Amino acid sequence: MQYPGNATPERFPARERFPARERFADGAQFIAGRLTKGTSGRTHTVVDPATGEDVYTYELAGTDDVDAAVAAARKAFGAWAGATPGERSDAMHRFAAVVAERAEDFARAESLQCGKPLKLSREFDVPGSIDNIAFFAGAARHLQGQSAGEYSGDHTSYVRREPIGVVGSVAPWNYPLQMAAWKILPAIAAGNTIVLKPAEITPLTSLLFARAATDAGIPDGVINIVTGTGREAGEHLVGHPDVAMTSFTGSTAVGRRVAAVATATVKRVHLELGGKAPFVVFDDADLDAAVNGAVAGALINTGQDCTAATRAYVQRPLYEAFVERTAALMETVRIGDPFAAGTDLGPLVSHAQRERVAGFVDRARAYARVVTGGRAPGGELAAGAYYRPTLIAGAPQDSEAVQAEIFGPVLVVLPFGTDDEGIALANDTPYGLAASAWSRDVYRTGRATREIRAGCVWINDHIPIISEMPHGGYRASGHGKDMSAYSFEEYTQLKHVMFDNTAAVRKDWHRTIFGDR
Repeated sequence: MQYPGNATPERFPARERFPARERFADGAQFIAGRLTKGTSGRTHTVVDPATGEDVYTYELAGTDDVDAAVAAARKAFGAWAGATPGERSDAMHRFAAVVAERAEDFARAESLQCGKPLKLSREFDVPGSIDNIAFFAGAARHLQGQSAGEYSGDHTSYVRREPIGVVGSVAPWNYPLQMAAWKILPAIAAGNTIVLKPAEITPLTSLLFARAATDAGIPDGVINIVTGTGREAGEHLVGHPDVAMTSFTGSTAVGRRVAAVATATVKRVHLELGGKAPFVVFDDADLDAAVNGAVAGALINTGQDCTAATRAYVQRPLYEAFVERTAALMETVRIGDPFAAGTDLGPLVSHAQRERVAGFVDRARAYARVVTGGRAPGGELAAGAYYRPTLIAGAPQDSEAVQAEIFGPVLVVLPFGTDDEGIALANDTPYGLAASAWSRDVYRTGRATREIRAGCVWINDHIPIISEMPHGGYRASGHGKDMSAYSFEEYTQLKHVMFDNTAAVRKDWHRTIFGDR
């Protein structure tokens, strides 16, 4: 990816900040097919992170709202689970068409609440979500069990794949639309109903998504949205006795809490947690390609991506050149208004997140070299949550900058010697969500795919995802898969069915256990 220009901040043009504002006049809770106001007694304001301006104030969900949403989902479950796969598929195809018709509304709302460049929302988030709907609309017709067979005498056994029930999902703020899609689509395609709690700072596109589903003919109560805090609405949803499964995407620390709360009701838990993706560059790699890949992979969504390239390990013959060229390319990245056509990098999602990222970088100055970046821009961007692309070199492997998830536009670069050392360093964090390896040697890259412990390993690329392939991690990055047909393993349960092929009533099992009577 090339970044033309000289990184001069774009001025903020006049723009329509919230084209779908009128759609939320009735509140930010979507329960049984309609918007309502929350009952917690508290409000929250969505803030434009590019300007610091208030966008939308709404009443937060309380536990009563969660109860109502779960009740609506439970009521809708029987009919939705009983629909044929073809009926569910047809409804989801209509859903995809409605989202496509409203694509610009989705893109603008996503960029407004998150601060991501509008071109990213238009070209990645919205088309990716539409593709997810289309994929699961087709996959809904391929929910297969296993072949039947006679495994015990005259008895035939087969396996049914069935929906679980009401799914309670909690989604993060970095990709609100796509995370709503990843949570909702496999659940409903499999015949479940769902209550989704989006992050309270970024609820807009999740609500638009649910409304589009209802307008497409998906029955009321199949998809419900409760917008509240994690401590109140989230914990109540996860622990709710009528919720059969919990799916959570977010930090590893919160994931541990989700698992603990869910344990009390012995429900299934799907966790997609943090990441600290290694970016391993061997000495025969195409250096220009690796540098461009590192900048794109580190700065996607302003680095607020659990699969973002965060730790670049570069074999020593290429190390100095890699550091120099990566820093130079970072300095050409254009930071500015997310709605301006020339913007490459928008703000972080909030000022609190910027302060968190800045804290990591400031502490790293004591043990490493900040090659470029490491500060917030001023001028036209001073009111927003902006932070310059940052490259850190020379940090020890056991340092905070290398081991912790920073979740911002920060790349740490370290050298390595042998191939063995490079792979060992790549595996030397608690995480295992994604990684990439860069080499012209197929044997080197083949070894990397085998030995790097991560749910996805890209070769000579970093960050692309597709609906047909699974997404999920190892170790502290969680367990279970989003996207692809493999996600149905999370959202279905297997039932063994066994029946007697003979016409007569069988008494031999009775005699075997109890003797003659």
